[in-house]
Amino acid sequence: MRANLPKREPDIQKFWEEIDLYEAVAKANAGKPKFILHDGPPYANGDIHLGHTLNKVLKDFIVKFHSMDGYDAPYIPGWDTHGLPIEQQAIKALGLNRHAVSTVEFRRRCHDYAMKYVGIQREEFKRLGVRGDWDHPYLTLQPEFEAAQIGVFGEMAKKGYIYKGLKPVYWCASCETALAEAEVEYGDKESPSIYVKFPVQDAKGLFPVEDAYVVIWTTTPWTLPANVAITVHPEFAYVLVQFGDDKLVVAKELLARFMADSGLEGGQILQEFEGRDLEKAICRHPFVDRDSLVIVGDHVTLEQGTGCVHTAPGHGVEDFQVGKVYNLPVISPVDFRGKFTAEGGIFAGMSTTQANPAVIEELKNRGLLIKADKIKHQYPHCWRCKHPILFRATEQWFASIDGFRKEALDAIDQVRWIPAWGRDRIHNMVADRGDWCISRQRTWGVPIPIFYCADCGETIINDETISHIQGLFKEHGSDVWFAKEADELVPPGLACGKCGHQHFRKETDIMDVWFDSGSSHQAVLETRENLHFPADLYLEGSDQHRGWFNSSLSTAVATKGTAPYKAVLTHGFLVDEQGRKMSKSLGNGVDPLAVIKDMGADILRLWVASVDYRNDVAVSPNILRQIADGYRKIRNTFRYFLGNIADFDPKADTVPFEQMTELDRWAMMALHKLIQRVTTACRNYEFHVVYHAIHNFCAVDMSALYLDIIKDRLYASPAKSPERRSAQTVLYLTADALVRMLAPFISFTAEEVWGYLPGAKEQSNTVQTAGWPQFDSKFIDDTLAKKMDRMLEIRTRVSKALENARQSKVIGHSLEAKVTLYVDEELQAFLSKEDLATFFIVSAVQLISLKDAPAEAFQDAELPGVAVTVEKAPGQKCERCWNYSEQVGQSEDHPTVCPRCAAAIGESV
Repeated sequence: MRANLPKREPDIQKFWEEIDLYEAVAKANAGKPKFILHDGPPYANGDIHLGHTLNKVLKDFIVKFHSMDGYDAPYIPGWDTHGLPIEQQAIKALGLNRHAVSTVEFRRRCHDYAMKYVGIQREEFKRLGVRGDWDHPYLTLQPEFEAAQIGVFGEMAKKGYIYKGLKPVYWCASCETALAEAEVEYGDKESPSIYVKFPVQDAKGLFPVEDAYVVIWTTTPWTLPANVAITVHPEFAYVLVQFGDDKLVVAKELLARFMADSGLEGGQILQEFEGRDLEKAICRHPFVDRDSLVIVGDHVTLEQGTGCVHTAPGHGVEDFQVGKVYNLPVISPVDFRGKFTAEGGIFAGMSTTQANPAVIEELKNRGLLIKADKIKHQYPHCWRCKHPILFRATEQWFASIDGFRKEALDAIDQVRWIPAWGRDRIHNMVADRGDWCISRQRTWGVPIPIFYCADCGETIINDETISHIQGLFKEHGSDVWFAKEADELVPPGLACGKCGHQHFRKETDIMDVWFDSGSSHQAVLETRENLHFPADLYLEGSDQHRGWFNSSLSTAVATKGTAPYKAVLTHGFLVDEQGRKMSKSLGNGVDPLAVIKDMGADILRLWVASVDYRNDVAVSPNILRQIADGYRKIRNTFRYFLGNIADFDPKADTVPFEQMTELDRWAMMALHKLIQRVTTACRNYEFHVVYHAIHNFCAVDMSALYLDIIKDRLYASPAKSPERRSAQTVLYLTADALVRMLAPFISFTAEEVWGYLPGAKEQSNTVQTAGWPQFDSKFIDDTLAKKMDRMLEIRTRVSKALENARQSKVIGHSLEAKVTLYVDEELQAFLSKEDLATFFIVSAVQLISLKDAPAEAFQDAELPGVAVTVEKAPGQKCERCWNYSEQVGQSEDHPTVCPRCAAAIGESV
């Protein structure tokens, strides 16, 4: 067994393909209980990265373990093939102008781009050793998937959960589309910070209006053209403060901070009142010919600003909501590209970024700007292009979360969340979530399947239209929606239920890609014969509590009343060994394909197994080198096993447990304790426990102890002697159990070991159909365990004494030593029948009463009753077993060996 994983692994992968591994496992497990891990689809828009590696390899661990532990565990990999990520990459890679080509042609190019990377990523995942039905994956662009997705949408519409409304949504001007909450991430942004005076027109008699102003603070000057109101908190205290000729209204608690920020000094409080007293007061817009109404709202805080909030219902969710209470107009003078329309007046044609300084200049010219500064704060950005987003009121299609929020929250409590904090995270997100904006103003995706009467504008969606469109999509794919006119897409004979006309137009928006992947429980779990709903497990990164876990929960609860998963497991994000996030600017990324080429896929797989993935996961070249060292220890243990059982026939040579030596029975007990621990860890998805338990078993229990002790027996005893066969039985059974336990983790190496293990191929052509090793309590002997613990305590002290003697040049190798143990009577009785020389790996051991111990004897205060001296062993070195014996040379036929070796040579002749 030679290493060289980069060269060996492709040969093993080829073997798996030749035997059709996925089908072989499926046949072996046919009829067993199902375990379904449903794959969250990655985007098909580039080579795999290390995040893909962590995710897919974890899934592979779980699927392979369950398929060996008594389950039929099919794995259908999937890809997210629609949406903005694909569009952006297709435009960039193919040099497309989506506005200059036909919609059908643009979609075809996006399709081809996505399929290219499905193929590339598929081969890369296979090279990682991930087992799946790669010939039959699910893709969100497949006609049958799109048809099922349309069915989910139709069912939600039928239940009244889908509606069209005008409200502010996250909008990316760069991507020219609305965004869902899951597509927004927060990051630092430098923005203007301005204090603005709104002249008071009517104070409802509360104070004189001459030179009176309500002061607002904003970081988005570009939204001021849409201002229609100022919101104050009804219960906060506000003050009218004199600064020179101006009388300014601000929240009392924020007055000091306002003065510090604005540089105003010497303010005199003229009057104090509550916010509710200001309700329905009227101010004048600073530069637009309209009023700005003072209203009250509980969303106003005293964290910063003035407690008087600039309110533009067209550019803010809270503004919109409070505006509905007062029936305020919704003004949104910004188009889909983030540029002001004619409604923006003097700012028409400007981008929002260009408008900021222009608005500030206009305020300054009118004498209504108190202070302009800069502020660095957290601001929402588009998760794809990373540009700051806008809030823009547009007509969009929404899914009403309120319609099924309670059912969703109840469903969350029926799911096992791993780690447990995942329950609170998604619960809070669902509890606080606004309605889901599901429409996108893009091209590459599944169209929203809605028609409008061309005469009266009535919205038309019903069971008949949905069923008809599903049929069209199954046959032609969703391209048919864009290739044909509305009248060609409607069911024959369809008439508007409101006016009776039979001419229609169609919706041009597509669905949010989270609706695509969020419908996979219906499109995959419910349509594939070998799967079931709900899935036993969803597994993704912890960001998916607001993404795929959330969208899947919403669509499943809305259509079926239950969660689509029984358990949800999340992993953390990748960081370097200093805890820093992976980034191009830091240059700390690790390319999995480069690691595979240099070190082998099994090193990456073992790295995944070694980390507690429930937290953020560290990786670096140095960490991978450490993992490679751990891998070598495991591999070398297998090499030792296989090298010493080459002449062992499991059927003919296996020694029954009852006839094994005591040390061998102890080794079998250690093995079964390992099987028990590893099995429990796998069932709890604690794979780092598996790695450390197996590594420790190989490095300590085996290499440093058991294998070291039995080396003499394996090499020097007669080949067919009971004691040698006993040790070989342990090596064989340990190798057999260990290779099965490692098959889900270092799959390439396990397959290679299986090919060398005596009799293995007769049991199963591949280790992946060999089954999981079973713990057997008959191997557990508490009395023997206690005895061995005591023996090992003594052996540890002897080893220290031997090391002291080695450093003092008394001996070289431990076999050059004679050890004298000075022990009390109880220990002498305990040790007198043991083969101590073999156990300590020395040539001779003598037991003497503790009272005769010389002063220079080695003693350890933690183990009273024992003293140790080491001297050169008497006699000559046997050239066969290397033990020193005064009987070397007694055999005339073999004068250079000891009597034991002479007898062994005689038996082998």
